[in-house]
Amino acid sequence: MISRYTFPEMARIWSEERKFRAWLEVEIAVCEVLAEKGEIPWEAVKTIKEKADFSVERIKEIEKVTRHDVVAFTTAVAEHVGPASRYVHLGLTSTDVVDTAQALRVREASDLIEKEICGLLDTLKRQALRYKDTPMTGRTHGIHAEPTTFGLKLAVWYSEMQRNLERFQHARKNLEVGKISGPVGSFSHLPPDVEELTCRKLGIGYAKASTQTLQRDRHAEYLCTLAILGSTYDKIATEIRHLQRTEVREAAESFGSGQKGSSSMPHKRNPITCENVSGLSRILRSNSLVALENVPLWHERDISHSSAERVILPDSTTLAHYLSVKVERIIGGIVVNSEQMLANLDLMGGLIYSGTLLLELCRKGVLRETAYTWIQRNAMRVWDEKADFKTLILSDEDIRNHLSEAEVEACFNYREKLKYVDTVFERVFGQA
Repeated sequence: MISRYTFPEMARIWSEERKFRAWLEVEIAVCEVLAEKGEIPWEAVKTIKEKADFSVERIKEIEKVTRHDVVAFTTAVAEHVGPASRYVHLGLTSTDVVDTAQALRVREASDLIEKEICGLLDTLKRQALRYKDTPMTGRTHGIHAEPTTFGLKLAVWYSEMQRNLERFQHARKNLEVGKISGPVGSFSHLPPDVEELTCRKLGIGYAKASTQTLQRDRHAEYLCTLAILGSTYDKIATEIRHLQRTEVREAAESFGSGQKGSSSMPHKRNPITCENVSGLSRILRSNSLVALENVPLWHERDISHSSAERVILPDSTTLAHYLSVKVERIIGGIVVNSEQMLANLDLMGGLIYSGTLLLELCRKGVLRETAYTWIQRNAMRVWDEKADFKTLILSDEDIRNHLSEAEVEACFNYREKLKYVDTVFERVFGQA
């Protein structure tokens, strides 16, 4: 549903029509290389390029008899080409064509994904700079910890997405390779330079060594990279889902005019897109496990990987593309409630400044363990009695023997905790 109706370009890449067109590109490229080497006549290559064609329906019809898709394909093409078809698939084995053509489609799919990753990076940067100085409480274990800013949270996501982009570019390069090395990878029918020249003509790399197939560690790396990408998206979505909760209300995905959150509760504004992202990211992660299982094949080849790849490659690339678009839209349209963020900083009566008090007492010569005990006994009263933390601290004789009222007051200052945010932004985004 996602690929066919929402993203037609990705659907086209993984269509049966595009698969066979990619196979034909490989077959013609090999013919051209063989003609350049004087192995077959140029006149035949000209005829092949002019007449080579097929219909998916005809291939499927032939395959019902042959029960072999590549044989069905070459037979269908031969019906259009005529006598010159004897040079098509000359010296090749099926996987020479299938794996090499798959690299062409992976390249096209990767171009779409990479474009959206870069778009998300741009949006994250813009929003991070916008909210750089928007204070909010940081949380560890879901519990208030110390002050941070919403921009800093976005900067962390931006930095992680930079790593995702680097991983993706590396993984796609390793998968965008072909092989024309014959039935067991020994170049028994065509010499190695045919592989090198063909892949160069197609604009992809070539495997330095292969069996009848490209080794599936390449595919596993690629799909594991998409799984990590999906996990980052899940992480972002999960954070926003938490911030959107009624008890928090600090940030939320956009809610359109006329949108409905529930069939029975008109008040609902649910994080449905973020939940969608979290759910679909699980598929990316599960598909990576299939790719890892595909790495060990029997001897020089079996086809246990083939059927699985027909599912996981289109699904994972389509999902990675779709989720990249969705997350960019979420970040671009995010609704930030800065007033609620500020209010939540004081939700626990100043407990978030306990660490600052601890350090100040240590600087005054109090043993850390002793200072910790003094502060914690007051902090626990805030949890249990809903007391005001600062008032309790100012009333604690042990603490007041070491810290003046002004020194205690100075500890309850969120701006002091954020003094290095600019430094982090310079690290992530550069001086500009």
